[in-house]
Amino acid sequence: MDMSLPVQTVRTTCPYCGVGCGVTATVRPGTIPIIAGDAAHTANQGRLCVKGAALGETLDLDGRLLYPALREEGTMRRASWDDALGRVAGGFAAIIAEYGPDAVALYVSGQLLTEDYYVANKFMKGFIGSANIDTNSRLCMSSSVAGHKRAFGEDLVPGCYEDFELAEMIVLVGSNTAWCHPTLFQRILRAKEARPSLRIVAIDPRRTATCELADIHLPIKPGTDVWLFNGLLSYLAKHGAIDAAFIAAHTEGLEAALAVADVDCSDPAQVARICRVDLAKLLAFYAGFAATTKVVTAFSQGVNQSSSGTDKVNAIINCHLLTGRIGRPGAGPFSLTGQPNAMGGREVGGLANMLAAHMDLDNPLQREAVRSFWDAPCIASKPGLKAVDLFRAVEEGSVKAVWIIATNPLVSLPDADQVRRALDKCELVVVSDIVGATDTTAWADVLLPALGWGEKDGTVTNSERCISRQRAFLPAPGEARADWWALSQVARRMGFEGFDYAGAHAIFDEHARLSGWRNGEEGAGRRMFDISGMTGMSRQAYDALEPIQWPVLRAADGAMTETGRLFADGRFAHASGKARFVATPPRLPVHAVDDAYPLALNTGRMRDQWHTMTRTGKSARLSSHTPEPFIDLHPNDALLCGVREGELARVTSRWGAMVARVAHSGGIARGSVFVPIHWSGQTASDARVGALVNPAVDPVSGEPEFKHTPVRVEPFVVEWQAFVLSRTALAVHKVANWTRVQGDGFVRYELAGRGSAHADWARGMLGVEEGVDWIEYDDAGAGVYRAAHLLEGRLQACVFVARRAAPLPPRQWLAGLFTQETLAPGDRATLLAGRAPQLGPDPGPTVCSCFGVGRNTMCTAIREHDLTTTAQVTACLKAGGNCGSCLPEIGKLLVLTRCSEEVGGR
Repeated sequence: MDMSLPVQTVRTTCPYCGVGCGVTATVRPGTIPIIAGDAAHTANQGRLCVKGAALGETLDLDGRLLYPALREEGTMRRASWDDALGRVAGGFAAIIAEYGPDAVALYVSGQLLTEDYYVANKFMKGFIGSANIDTNSRLCMSSSVAGHKRAFGEDLVPGCYEDFELAEMIVLVGSNTAWCHPTLFQRILRAKEARPSLRIVAIDPRRTATCELADIHLPIKPGTDVWLFNGLLSYLAKHGAIDAAFIAAHTEGLEAALAVADVDCSDPAQVARICRVDLAKLLAFYAGFAATTKVVTAFSQGVNQSSSGTDKVNAIINCHLLTGRIGRPGAGPFSLTGQPNAMGGREVGGLANMLAAHMDLDNPLQREAVRSFWDAPCIASKPGLKAVDLFRAVEEGSVKAVWIIATNPLVSLPDADQVRRALDKCELVVVSDIVGATDTTAWADVLLPALGWGEKDGTVTNSERCISRQRAFLPAPGEARADWWALSQVARRMGFEGFDYAGAHAIFDEHARLSGWRNGEEGAGRRMFDISGMTGMSRQAYDALEPIQWPVLRAADGAMTETGRLFADGRFAHASGKARFVATPPRLPVHAVDDAYPLALNTGRMRDQWHTMTRTGKSARLSSHTPEPFIDLHPNDALLCGVREGELARVTSRWGAMVARVAHSGGIARGSVFVPIHWSGQTASDARVGALVNPAVDPVSGEPEFKHTPVRVEPFVVEWQAFVLSRTALAVHKVANWTRVQGDGFVRYELAGRGSAHADWARGMLGVEEGVDWIEYDDAGAGVYRAAHLLEGRLQACVFVARRAAPLPPRQWLAGLFTQETLAPGDRATLLAGRAPQLGPDPGPTVCSCFGVGRNTMCTAIREHDLTTTAQVTACLKAGGNCGSCLPEIGKLLVLTRCSEEVGGR
């Protein structure tokens, strides 16, 4: 490294979850940027989770889409930007001319920066004149949006992260916060360490990592959240735990909401039976909520991703309105946003049923306000198609062109095979992405290379309404350009004016000005989303912008003023100024389990991965925690289904099927199945769980029911299993199932198949010719085959095959051989044994990704050193001492190890 080269440290924002952590990137030309937490950012105060800490490992250009491409005669070929943009603009214009503006659509993403989102929304709704622009935020946050609008009159999150530190009770509903919002969860744990009286309640059908550190866990039956919170509302009213003055002065609709709640939920014993929870624990939660003044109820995808998600949100909010616990320090309902800029997308009207700046499509005065501000030729006058309906319309032929930006709907949408059918029929498919090969880009007619994290420049808004800068610290690779630029160029080629932006700062200024435009005029209403205090910033001021929570206005001295909490004055955004209780009649999921499909499928995230792994999948460290897709089910259900832990099984619904390995986490109830969402056609042969998920949606929000799909599980019969470690990616063939995992200097493949898997198969897959340095061991009778390819003493690849139920060697030692330039004689001699003679015990599956500490290593240390706390484990092994994401798992291992010792000692 040339230490004389200039070093630059750039403050930016993490591109993962909605916590919106501040990040510093220290860059020296020719080296990998050093990533650290930004101690000055209020969201994370210098801490990062393991995903954020590993960002520097994901910045290489392998697999990047670097140039525009056009499909001609069935083949994609490199093209100029001028040709590609011309194809998009000409195609959209021709389809609109023949079929009208509703024949084209945009499908965008919470990964976009606010500036990208703003231009997309302006282009579609104000100039094309259709509201057919929706976002993958529909899949995670739209139920919260709808619930907020019904209760508050606007999509508003009342509180801030400080409330978690001030609360006396934190209720986490449908949120595995420990894994999905790790730095916020660590903040909660630190608050509990400082004040042990702080009570944490986890409401989740699964016993997740979050539940391990909760005081009360209510493992409710999937889909029964409304019963639970209607029961709480009824309990609070009957026990006098209400704020009568607040209700009278600041709310409306209580009688109707209570009447509905009392129909089925006035008796806690009946609620406990419906929700399948212990009555004593339910009453402890109800009584604790009633007796505690400062309560924060945080909710996420387990609430939102439901055919009754909006009602679940309102059932939660009702309880806070009844007690007046909103707009106060340490109290309030809190929607935990899934993506880094789902909030920013909502600000600019990224959903098909919204206008920019929190204005409404169904309000003529607000429509005209937006149209006049943009000086647009037209404005969408009705809601567009929501995500699931959008791709149905593509398949049916009413939408003939779709531009997909920064998302992978063939993996992420429910009934994902339907999306494939839709794109196959679509007249024009445009995809803007940073990755060249995804399940979705394979169907593109036009590919546009976008900027990725570290290259693009703009703003994002996190779950607490905090606007932060995402700054570039890397040069644009190849011909990649900002998404707002590509959208603006297409708009200009279609003859639209108002898209000649000088840069992201100019777009943000326009966005800020619109938020104050006619805000408060009679008939148009007063909108709480107002960042007009941020208008007029110079490019330098925009570049130097510090994190700030909206609303943002200007003080008398001209300084920008932010707002930490909303509703402190008891005024809400409805015309009456009051919040509304919403009656929430409980209802079960649309599709019930039956004899053919007796299990309920739940889907969700893993700790160290993100979405479809196009970024996190590059990191060997992140891939080590959960290297393969899995099917988590109860051992009794596995027995009934005829499947075994560690073996492959097929999960089938009425919409599709997938294959993965059976696991028993110990955290899943009978009758349920959990499968993670991350694997795609690029990382596994048959593990897209979206293909199974039913397409039922919430009738208000349009959000799909990802948490409840009836399925069956059955054996996936193979004759052999294998793994391959290779320095180069392989074209896997003649296998029944495969999974691809990124290692440190190699790619790992987990394989299974039928028939023979010996020398010819291995050589063919590895591309090994006769005469190379090739060592092998073949015992056909035992079904064992092992081989390795070396080049000048350096391990290039190895393959290990065994019968279906026979064990394969641990991967850790073999993986370490790929770090050696030349194998030591002893390593070469024992290579095919799969482990060195002097090697110690197998460390087991990775628990702490930061320090590479395995489960077996941790359990051994707990036993040998009599460790009883997570702090002691950290002191002994370092595990948990960096990001803290693994602390819940360490806590679980402490309990399990002590229990096993007690049982063994009897």
